[in-house]
Amino acid sequence: MANEDNEKVDAELREYRDLMVPPDTFEEGFTWSSMFGAMFIGMIMVPGALYMSLLAGEGIGPAAQWVTVILFIEVARRAQRELKKSEIFVLYWMAAAAIGVPFSDLLWRQFFINSDAAVKHGVAADIPTWWVASADSVSYATRSFFHFDWWPVIGLIILGTFVGSLKSMVLGYGLFRVTSDVERLPFPMAPIGAQGIMALADDVDERKVEDSEPNWRWRTFAIGGAIGLAYGAVLYLLPIVSGAMTGTSVQILPLPFVDWTPTTGRWLPAVATGWSWDVGNIVIGMVLPFWAIIGSFTGLLITVVLNPILWRQDVLDNWQVGDGTVETLYHNTMDFYFSFGIGISLAIFAAGLIQMLWSIRRQRRKRREAMSEPSRTVKLKERGDIPWKWVIITYLVTTIGYILLCGWLIEWHRGVMIVMFIIGFVYIPMISYATARLEGIAGQVIEVPMAREAALILSQYAGAKVWFLPIPIANYGQMTVFYRQCELTGTKFTSIWKAQFFMLPMILVAGIFFMNFIWGLAPVPSSIYPYADVMWELEAEKKCIIYTATMGGYSQFEEAWQPGYLAAGAGFGALLFFVLTKLGAPIFLVYGVVRGLGQSMPHDILPQFVGAVIGRFYFRRKFGKKWLKYIPVVAAGVFCGLGLVSVLGVGITFLSKAVVQLPF
Repeated sequence: MANEDNEKVDAELREYRDLMVPPDTFEEGFTWSSMFGAMFIGMIMVPGALYMSLLAGEGIGPAAQWVTVILFIEVARRAQRELKKSEIFVLYWMAAAAIGVPFSDLLWRQFFINSDAAVKHGVAADIPTWWVASADSVSYATRSFFHFDWWPVIGLIILGTFVGSLKSMVLGYGLFRVTSDVERLPFPMAPIGAQGIMALADDVDERKVEDSEPNWRWRTFAIGGAIGLAYGAVLYLLPIVSGAMTGTSVQILPLPFVDWTPTTGRWLPAVATGWSWDVGNIVIGMVLPFWAIIGSFTGLLITVVLNPILWRQDVLDNWQVGDGTVETLYHNTMDFYFSFGIGISLAIFAAGLIQMLWSIRRQRRKRREAMSEPSRTVKLKERGDIPWKWVIITYLVTTIGYILLCGWLIEWHRGVMIVMFIIGFVYIPMISYATARLEGIAGQVIEVPMAREAALILSQYAGAKVWFLPIPIANYGQMTVFYRQCELTGTKFTSIWKAQFFMLPMILVAGIFFMNFIWGLAPVPSSIYPYADVMWELEAEKKCIIYTATMGGYSQFEEAWQPGYLAAGAGFGALLFFVLTKLGAPIFLVYGVVRGLGQSMPHDILPQFVGAVIGRFYFRRKFGKKWLKYIPVVAAGVFCGLGLVSVLGVGITFLSKAVVQLPF
């Protein structure tokens, strides 16, 4: 019976597994179109992403990608040219990479050093000048990053961006070679990302086979685009333009969310309630696997029941009637969920490792039973692969270089140096390979909670300076899904590598220029930027919980760290995983429950749940399994419409602020 349970493949994973197969040929995707696309992204999408992250806290990630792709597809058609799938994928990927602007946290840094949390806990005085300009710098009065005090900060960011990009691309590629080419893992989640690209590609043969109506993709995309344009005009365009023209942002639908907590707290003590009006959450609920959303909603319901009980038992004793969402989440984190959440995450990490070992055994047994099956031929030269020696050399050189840089910045502290060597040569390889395998088998990511924090605390360094080191810690296993998508779309790997290092200089220049321009418009945070104004102080308080752990004396970390709650979380997580697995629950449900228990914003989970229910019980019944192919196209249209409206509003704002009024 146990063997039958182990052999059982999750129904939802199996449904996503065979959506796409790799093509027989691979094409170059980095062309003149890609170069123009990189310039377009740098000048248009980067400022839009920066501005929207301050306004709504979500940026324009998917929107920027689809706006770029659709625009260039249409321009190419007007020029009597059809973009290849590989070119579309490169454009799509470049837009996604550009949204993580290297300088995007400069505004956060200038806020954090002057924040109430950093000042009152003594963290601000210990922040190094290579992470942020000192608090007495004149650059804060002029609101300008183009000042000598910011040069060390900018230089370190530029260095980290280039080295980090190189490591991510090359080491992610090496892990892909091992898990996909050697172990032949299926990567069930990769087709979801690639499906949207294929939906927009003009593949005549596919249309003939799958649909009698060749333009269904564009019609579906247009429906989603109309929804995004109409909704975005009310949600984003009106507040942006009104704020630019009058100085007062008019919001019909509150940003970043409507907060019901002060009212519902009378009946639901210590429970954060509210609703995010972003239609993207409903669409995401339709796109993501149904049971993942149900799991998140279930976890949220557990907290709705659990929090009032904990409050009455004086566990959540810092919460007060009248507290809003930000205060409620912060107090609950300090009182209970910091330690409890770590315990749950540790349990899921251990369960993920066990699941990975079971999967290895299952895969080996299947290979032994299918020895007569013809092996997969990987056309390495045509796909654009590189020799293994360059993967190893890149890893060794970049890791050692990062360790030496951190050692110099921290005055060669012995404990920190030991920690960095363990992280660089033990932890990163272990967690990256484990994640690569679990991504290939179940579409999940393994993360060891608080690994960096625990390591730095154990280093016995005294002071907060150590928390701002550019420590070379990352999980490169997640890049394997990207390379699988690249393979599924028939894109040469060399296309991505060329695009990455062609685009980086432009993104760096655009990022620092527009970041400086936005800071010059108004103080950040302020009422002009609702999300930053509401949420940044909470984020600062959460970070100070950790930063005070190495400062001696009273520490927020010591207050939040409760081994008993951690043990309770670990036990609860292990029991939860065991029970749901034995009941045959989908794996997405298991991980979704953990997400809901992790103090996630209920304002996002609720609309995602509504979207999941509508998608599953209406559209899925109406369109059948084809709904899995329709909804990525609808989502692309919605995000494209939201992106167009957002970029239009940002453009109006920049133009209005750039106008110089003459005295005559």
